[in-house]
Amino acid sequence: MDNSNKKILVVEDDSFLRKIIVKKLLNEGYTVIEAIDGEKGLKMAKEKRPDLILLDLVLPGIDGFEVLKRMKNGAEIANIPVVILSNLGNRVDIERGLELGAVDFLVKAHLAPRDIIERIENIFKKMENV
Repeated sequence: MDNSNKKILVVEDDSFLRKIIVKKLLNEGYTVIEAIDGEKGLKMAKEKRPDLILLDLVLPGIDGFEVLKRMKNGAEIANIPVVILSNLGNRVDIERGLELGAVDFLVKAHLAPRDIIERIENIFKKMENV
């Protein structure tokens, strides 16, 4: 799969985890944009129009749920697929994230970086087949 034209925004405040994810995405050929909090994530989404957003929920300032809510209410960025990547893995949080419009919910503790890449690739494949 040619990922060179795919742009992914990673909104993650944990610098160690963000670096691992970004490195893996770059190795797979994706263009990567980074944001360390919800406000910057929203700003980058509007300015850069990524093809997909990896969004943490526990963020400084506005949390990931609020970011998702604002994105889905903002016409210009409402159609960007959002994958939640969080340590909040209880059923209530997962349901809330999906109800707010996330296309997938990944629990950090349960996944290796390779698994994250596979899920992203599957989402892009589904989008191409629509």
